[in-house]
Amino acid sequence: MNAVASNQLDGDGRVRVSLAELIALRSRVARLRLPPQDSRATRVGIQSSRLYGRGMDYAESRAYQPGDDVRRLDWRLTARSGRLHTKLFQEEREGQLLILLDRHASMHFGTRVRFKSVQAAKAAALAAWYAVRAGERVGLMQFGGYTHLQRPRAGLHGALDVCGALAKGDTFVSDHREPLSQVLQHVIKFQHGANRVLLISDGQCSDELARHRLLEMMRHTAVRLLVVADALELTAVPAGHYPIEHEGQRRTMVLESARQRESFQKSLGAGQVRLVATAQSLGVPSRIIDTASDPMDAVTALLRDGGKRR
Repeated sequence: MNAVASNQLDGDGRVRVSLAELIALRSRVARLRLPPQDSRATRVGIQSSRLYGRGMDYAESRAYQPGDDVRRLDWRLTARSGRLHTKLFQEEREGQLLILLDRHASMHFGTRVRFKSVQAAKAAALAAWYAVRAGERVGLMQFGGYTHLQRPRAGLHGALDVCGALAKGDTFVSDHREPLSQVLQHVIKFQHGANRVLLISDGQCSDELARHRLLEMMRHTAVRLLVVADALELTAVPAGHYPIEHEGQRRTMVLESARQRESFQKSLGAGQVRLVATAQSLGVPSRIIDTASDPMDAVTALLRDGGKRR
């Protein structure tokens, strides 16, 4: 991405995604101590053993990366392409993380620090940097008014591709609604070998069929859920008069009684409550963060050890 394009996509980090901030998150992840990798290849979502020997099934070849064992070079493909390629075997297939990011209009809302859409993008970027540091490929699928698939890719380029796609996707806002079940059905068909999926959403797009789609996905993929919510969706607001703006029109919302405030909070937070309840019923590890918190702990907990259900 050239400097001009980068400047055009770089927002303020509050109502628009800051590309520079997403890229800078790399340094924070670099300071983390990653847990030792589990070598058991039978567990979904865990990186496979790097052992090399006879009896291993050939899986695929990929471009050579610094540190690869030269004994595993695919000489035939190297000769044909003119570039070094390494053979991968079934037990050592690279882990792949696919991030599903909700881009519905409801995400472009926030009363504390930043919009939900910006917080979600920060979380997605942290997940991308974490994945590539752990040796995984990382991809991104954005949905809800703006649909875009960034195919899983390894290393620095993989994380940078995700950051660039996040910044570009943030420039689109649409009233189009896409049920979560429809998105998951598409992912199940075209998930491009991902063995881990991180869904980031505010839950407003969740529907009844989403539970069945999640269950189907879990048969082949380790699923994690990160719900991004605004403070108004999590707790009842104090009594008072609140100015709101929608489609260029400004109005004042009066919330005086406890019943009014509780009803308002429940209506706003219905989506995240519904999605978290679905995840808990299926045993999907989940976390909830608000727009003012640091998403680092939630993201690393979900990707490191699956997290504890909440």
